[in-house]
Amino acid sequence: MSNPPARIQSLYRYPVKGLSPQALTRTRLEPGQTVPADRLYAIENGASGFDPARPAYFPKIRFLMLMRNERLAALHTDYDEQSHTLTVRWQGREAARGDLRDAQGRAEIERFFNNYCADELRGPPRVLFGEGHSFSDVAKKVVSVINLASVAAVENAAGQPVDPLRFRGNLYVDGWAAWHEFDLLGRTLTVGGARLKVVKRIVRCAATEVDPATGIRDVAVPRVLQQNFDHADCGVYAEVTASGEVAVGDSVTVQ
Repeated sequence: MSNPPARIQSLYRYPVKGLSPQALTRTRLEPGQTVPADRLYAIENGASGFDPARPAYFPKIRFLMLMRNERLAALHTDYDEQSHTLTVRWQGREAARGDLRDAQGRAEIERFFNNYCADELRGPPRVLFGEGHSFSDVAKKVVSVINLASVAAVENAAGQPVDPLRFRGNLYVDGWAAWHEFDLLGRTLTVGGARLKVVKRIVRCAATEVDPATGIRDVAVPRVLQQNFDHADCGVYAEVTASGEVAVGDSVTVQ
């Protein structure tokens, strides 16, 4: 199998599930873990049953998320890891700010979403956190890898721009042919100083229909995938098997 030279074009994490991506220049990956602070928090949409003392996987439908709450994409959010502070900007102005480890700070954020998503709530929104937990779409702690050539193929099939950030990935790879990532199931990637084993294709949902810049649902990505490529997948999940630093520009090799 040919494995052409490839590199990390960009690197992201999503500190609060459903909210803005946060670009990184580098990070450190650890075995069995996500990108640090990825999906560290979620905003509960009505009582979910989540127990912070015993954090466990829950399906994304229990939280505010882009699949159903596309208006989230119209917000610009920033998370400061040192102070645990989330800042929410809407229509160019700061709308809320709060320390997510502090009851008063969480209440500030919850009040904003109680108003902003009022007609989409099943109950009071609540900021959730569980020590060591990630509110990922899958139960295992993984890193999502997006092949930029596959995104370009989707864009070509759709006949209109498709921002790669629709796919909310962690590692964006440049240099592979379209859909090459699917040939790598069970293989190991060396990225910078880390190693990751590719374990699963990512099935795409209606969240990818939403333009991450405007919050408008304008491209039926799952339908485009199914009609043009006979599947609804884009990107793969990988489990970190060996720790190491990963940075934008690092090469990606396959073993």
